[in-house]
Amino acid sequence: MSTHTLPEYSAYLERFSIDEVIARLDDHVDGKFNAYESCCGRHLRAGRGEVLALVHEDAQGSANRLTYAELEARSAKLAGWFAEHGLGVGDRIACMLPRSPELLVAVLAAWRIGAVYQPLFTAFGPDAVDYRLGRADTKLVITDSVNRFKFDGLTQSPPVLAVGGAGVGRDSDWDWAEALGHSPIQTQPPRLAPDAPFLQMFTSGTVGKPKGVAVPLSAMPAFALYMELAIDLRESDRFWNMADPGWAYGLYYAIAGPLLLGVTTHFCEAGFSAEGALDFMTRHRITNFAAAPTAYRLMKASGLFDSAHETLELRVASSAGEPLNTEVVTWVERSLGCSVMDHYGQTETGMTCCNHHALEHPKHVGAMGVPMPGYRLAILDAEYNELPPGEPGVLAVDIARSPAHFFAGYTWQEKHPFANGYYLTGDVVIRNEDGTFQFAGRDDDIITTAGYRVGPTDVENTVMTHPAVAESAAVGQPDEIRGEIIKSYIVLREGFEASDALADEIRQRVRERLSTHAFPRVIEFVDTLPKTPSGKIQRFKLRADAAEKAEAGAPAAK
Repeated sequence: MSTHTLPEYSAYLERFSIDEVIARLDDHVDGKFNAYESCCGRHLRAGRGEVLALVHEDAQGSANRLTYAELEARSAKLAGWFAEHGLGVGDRIACMLPRSPELLVAVLAAWRIGAVYQPLFTAFGPDAVDYRLGRADTKLVITDSVNRFKFDGLTQSPPVLAVGGAGVGRDSDWDWAEALGHSPIQTQPPRLAPDAPFLQMFTSGTVGKPKGVAVPLSAMPAFALYMELAIDLRESDRFWNMADPGWAYGLYYAIAGPLLLGVTTHFCEAGFSAEGALDFMTRHRITNFAAAPTAYRLMKASGLFDSAHETLELRVASSAGEPLNTEVVTWVERSLGCSVMDHYGQTETGMTCCNHHALEHPKHVGAMGVPMPGYRLAILDAEYNELPPGEPGVLAVDIARSPAHFFAGYTWQEKHPFANGYYLTGDVVIRNEDGTFQFAGRDDDIITTAGYRVGPTDVENTVMTHPAVAESAAVGQPDEIRGEIIKSYIVLREGFEASDALADEIRQRVRERLSTHAFPRVIEFVDTLPKTPSGKIQRFKLRADAAEKAEAGAPAAK
């Protein structure tokens, strides 16, 4: 355990200035930003070009290292290629790549020309990809041979830059190696207004398609604050955030966050296994680790980590996605030999409420912590009045008194989450007397499975594409390892019979068309779905039913 003396939270708040954070991230002092400059260019100007930006291990276990100087050189060449092909400020450039050096180079090259980087999770199927590319009017896709087929036959088909070269029958694809052979871009990275976007995210909702979140450059100070205060990331750390950069937590805090601080980030390209995680931590002597609760639960269940504290060099661990329970927290402290802190945030806001490793404040197991400096959080009732401690209500950001807050609304105005000067998170929370916040649930039907937030509508709509299905409803069912798994209640059309084979067929369809992380592991065929008089599905009744049957030991699909 660390014996480092921590500054007190309230004292830190008294001297906190967002302008000081901004000044640390940009050496131009012109009121404008460029994400490449903040994450790479300024580190070279500070004489830190030889610091490692990335340590990457591929699926075969071979390690690759990339310094900030090498990242600058490679991104300059790719940015030159981008510019020659007419890409520029505001254009969406999407990547579907594993955690790799190519991914990092692509992100920095996009920012270098003022383009907007758009992540595509490698588990997405064609339906999920098609919607996101069409909605964002994406100008270029960068992918590899493993994922290339997902871009065939889409309604929106941007040009493809292929890592590994164009495949057979894909003569129109451009070759990554040729793009990296381009002469470096000569123009300076464009200086952009703080509200200009640099990331194009999508977040799941309970109604309709995923909503667009165009993250502005003004988010960078909040990202850096999270890394400094909650993660306690130091120059001497060997940092590994296990989250996939196809999602917000991995992109914000395994790529942007560490690079903003000029620290080394680690990528493990292999899929998760407890044995692989232990080997990776040991080989790379990881000191600072972040993951979703599911990873900690799987590590604990494996038994491999029980005496890992004797060999690991972990100083701190962090968790985000859902609350940790006492059992897991105690296990981390005992078996990994360090403290683990819960952190709360959203795609829209980044992390806003945390148990900060680097600040002294009351810390309770299962609690979200205290507001990130730069944010004022409030609990609101149904009329948007602030509630006193101890009363549950919707967690909200008091925008006028939150200088680090950056979310201005969904990209295409799919929903209006603001009221009376507050941003409404949709999460039901209680504020304790000591100023900490306690998660109490959600006021919608979002499913959180293995740290991923899944909107039931996406799952339901994909299930409905099967010709046997008349109606479907998706809910979260409690699960010891994943937190929740997706359960689909399905009403069949006339002439179709319920069977295990049909359930498997429906599962496979969702895996292939939507995503391999968002398929229903449990399917129950029913005669009717519970509905309101107006015909709206009452998912709360199905959630209660799923929980009751899970407790009784109903099996889940693998």
